[in-house]
Amino acid sequence: MQTKRSPIVTILGHVDHGKTSILDTLRKSRVQLGEAGGITQSIGASSLKTKSASITFIDTPGHAAFREMRSRGARIADIALLVVAADDGVKPQTKEALDYIQKSGSKLIVVFNKIDLPSANVQKAMGELEELGVLFEGRGGDIPYVETSVKEGRGFKDLLEIIELVADVEGFEGDSEGELKATVIETNKDKRGLTVSAVIQNGSLKIGDQIAVGSMKTKIRGLFDEQNKPIREAGPSDPVLILGFSELPQIGQTIVSVDKADPIQEGSQIKKISKEVLENELGLVIKAASAGCLEAILAGLPEKTVVLNSGVGAVTESDIFFAKTSGAIILTFELKLTSSARKLSETEEVPVFEFDIIYDLFQKVEELIQKKQTEVKAEAKVLAMFPFNKLTVAGCKVKSGEIRKGDRIIAKRDEKEIGQGRIISLKRGKEDLEIAKAGEECGIIFKPQFDFIVGDVILSVNLPE
Repeated sequence: MQTKRSPIVTILGHVDHGKTSILDTLRKSRVQLGEAGGITQSIGASSLKTKSASITFIDTPGHAAFREMRSRGARIADIALLVVAADDGVKPQTKEALDYIQKSGSKLIVVFNKIDLPSANVQKAMGELEELGVLFEGRGGDIPYVETSVKEGRGFKDLLEIIELVADVEGFEGDSEGELKATVIETNKDKRGLTVSAVIQNGSLKIGDQIAVGSMKTKIRGLFDEQNKPIREAGPSDPVLILGFSELPQIGQTIVSVDKADPIQEGSQIKKISKEVLENELGLVIKAASAGCLEAILAGLPEKTVVLNSGVGAVTESDIFFAKTSGAIILTFELKLTSSARKLSETEEVPVFEFDIIYDLFQKVEELIQKKQTEVKAEAKVLAMFPFNKLTVAGCKVKSGEIRKGDRIIAKRDEKEIGQGRIISLKRGKEDLEIAKAGEECGIIFKPQFDFIVGDVILSVNLPE
C-alpha cells in the first residue's frame, strides 16, 4: 500500500557556498569542521526529525572534480536545495547543479546563504538565476526561496517549513511492502569489510534479504543507519549502510530484489585502466577511501597520466611491489599508510604521496608530469657509421637546433627509443668541435655505447633528474 514517506532532499551548489554548513545547522552537527580543507568530498545521507515530519538529506560536494556525485544526488532527490552564496552569486557549479535539477524533475528550492556578509546582494543573485530561467514566487514564477545565515542562525526555521510545505503539496509516497528500489550513493571498505551506502526509494531492506545490483547478487549481513548504529530493517526514504557485498557495485546503480535482477550493468563508468606507459607519461597506482572519490580522481586526471591500477582501501604490499616493477608512483586519497606499508615503500624506493584534498592531488600530478617532460634541444640524423679508438662514431647531419659536446642524448628508431647517453666527443674530420648547428655535419661519440644504424635519429635533450 502506498503511504506518505519522508522527502529525499539533496543539497547542491558551488564549492564553499555553505552547503554542508547549512546541513550542520539544520541537524545541529559539526560535519563541515571535519571536512579536509573545509569542503565536502564525498556524498553522504542522513535523516532529520522535525516536530511534524522526517526529512532525508543528501549532501554533495561542490568542487568541480565531483561532477558525477552531484548528478547522482540530483537524480535521487524529491526536492533539491540549490545553495547560492549571496555575496558570490551564480558560479560554474551553480549552473551545473541547476541543469541537473531541471533534468531530474526534482522540486527546486533556492537558498540564498551568507546574507550576514556586508557584500551580500540577494537581489543581484536572484537576477542572475532569473537569467537562467529560475522564476521566483512573487516575481512571476513559483520557485520558493529562503535567505539564510549560518553565522547568525537566521532562516532555518523558514527553510524547514518550506521543505515540509513542498512535501505536503507533492505528497511523496512509498510502499514498504512494494517492489524494492534503492540507489547506491557511495561505497567504501573498512574493518567490517565492503560497505555500500544507499537511499531506499521504495520497498524495504532487512537483515538476510537477498538483493541484486546489476549482475551482482548478495545477502544482507548487516544494516546500519547514518549514525552507524545497527538496525534490523529500513524502509522508504531511509539512508542505510549495507554489509554483505563480495565486490563493490558501481555508484549510481539500483538495488533491487534478486528476482528483479538485471544482468546488464548500469551506472557510472570508471575510467579504463591502461597497461602501457609511453615516454613522458606518468604511471600511477591510486588508492582511495571510497569509490566516489576514486571515480572523481580518475575522471579528473590530466593527460599524460596512465592509471596502471586503482582501488578502494588501504595500500597493500602487492600495490607497492606492483608500482616498483611498473615504475609507477602511488597516490592515496583520504587514507593513511600503515607503518608496515610505509616502511616497505621506503625500502623498495617507491614514491607514495598522501592527500586529503582533491585539488592538491591534481596539482601534485601536474608537477610530477612537468618533471617527466623531455625538452628536445636539437635533432640529428645518422648518415654513416665508422670506428674510432674501439668506439663507434655516428656520422650525422644536424636537422634542427644546436648539438653541443656534453649534451645528453636519446636515440630513436621509428619513433621508438633505442638508447640514452651523453656526448663525449664532437668532431668534423680530425677537428674537435664544441657545437654543431642546423645544416652542419659532424661525428658524434657518446657513452654508454649502444647499437644504432644509419637512419636512426639522435636527439639532444634536457632530461628530468
